[in-house]
Amino acid sequence: MSLQQALHQLEIVTSGEGFIDLTQTINRWIAKERIERGVLHLTALHTSCSLTINENADPRVLDDLSTYMKALVPEEGFRSISGKGGAQAYRHADEGPDDMPAHIRTSLTSSSLSLSIDQGKLLLGIWQAIYLWEHRCSGSRRRLALHAIGEMTKP
Repeated sequence: MSLQQALHQLEIVTSGEGFIDLTQTINRWIAKERIERGVLHLTALHTSCSLTINENADPRVLDDLSTYMKALVPEEGFRSISGKGGAQAYRHADEGPDDMPAHIRTSLTSSSLSLSIDQGKLLLGIWQAIYLWEHRCSGSRRRLALHAIGEMTKP
């Protein structure tokens, strides 16, 4: 086996706020590239969606995450953490009322992940999956950069 690199951009179409499990899509790409062992760096090329590793067994986990994030970063605006003063609307709303909240939610989460590859697939815990977390209300086309460095098997 030799150490090589593979770089790819994956396009994901979202239908609005929520989670898309990317695990099998990424594992298929790893298999196609014949990556046996190495590291995958995954980057969302946007500022209003994020990446997360979380539970894949109980959908209520993702529902609770979404509900919590909406409570933490409401669309209407914000109040001071101290509770003093009135509510303030977001100044940046060029693409609608969910625009600035989506940017804040992305900043509070992650736009990149580094993951291990072993035996030709992602090394994840039994209940783990990789999700694209869309923070916008309307659907979008999202691009992800997949950059793997590792040992690749011969064709």
